[in-house]
Amino acid sequence: MSIQRIGVVGAGQMGSGIAHVAALAGKDVVLSDVSDALVEKGLSVIRKNLGRQVEKGKVTAEARDAALGRIAHAVDVAALAGCDLVVEAIVEDEAPKRKLFAALDGLLAPGALLASNTSSISITRLAAATKRPDRFIGMHFMNPVPVMQLVEVIRGIATSDETAAAVVAAAREMGKTPVECRDFPGFVSNRVLMPMINEAVFAVFEGVATPDAVDTIMKLGMNHPMGPLTLADFIGLDTCLAILRVLHEGLGDDKYRPCPLLVQMVDAGWLGKKAGRGFYRYAGPGGERVTPS
Repeated sequence: MSIQRIGVVGAGQMGSGIAHVAALAGKDVVLSDVSDALVEKGLSVIRKNLGRQVEKGKVTAEARDAALGRIAHAVDVAALAGCDLVVEAIVEDEAPKRKLFAALDGLLAPGALLASNTSSISITRLAAATKRPDRFIGMHFMNPVPVMQLVEVIRGIATSDETAAAVVAAAREMGKTPVECRDFPGFVSNRVLMPMINEAVFAVFEGVATPDAVDTIMKLGMNHPMGPLTLADFIGLDTCLAILRVLHEGLGDDKYRPCPLLVQMVDAGWLGKKAGRGFYRYAGPGGERVTPS
């Protein structure tokens, strides 16, 4: 099937990025969130990022304007009824995702596809909240979406070949490189990444090194573009913790046990860049760098 109209639920960092690349690829997009203020915030981010692409010569002003003209916005998910594909990009919590997908299942045409941008939750379990598990798939974009090339495509146990082929084709049309994997906790990307981040947090927790030192060693020694603690702040420490808990519960191995320091920081509301405070301090309210006591 050809995917021409895409709905995106969740206008945050990931959802706005997905809407951005879809509209720039010529797709009609409906961006939805629970309030007008959140949708407008997402649209503002899209305008800003498209403007940067124009300044860098990667996108023409005409292409920017055309992309913005393709994005409709809505608070009521009923506005997504005519979409060929709806991508969910809300909070990394299974219960609200299942509730949303059950509602979308009742709205969309029988042939429409549903996808989750989840970074760790079982696609098979999410699909079970609908009556179209064969037309349900994981479509895990990387952050920041307009820059990163990978889309991890995850088949649930019932996902059809036709669904996978349509989503792979749509990802390529958006300028991305889709790579398929099976439905296991954390898939591939976060099954590998999160234990590294968790171990970096343990190094700070145990007094082995400061956050600066950990990040610098990994950047200069392993040629990583940013250190694991900077990356954790960028992802969101609450999201990192949620993924580690999915890995720990789903795989039953204590090597995925979240570091107590990570749990404590999330409990304190030190969620990283979005909160102004994580392993580093950012613009806005927040504290100094975190070091173990």
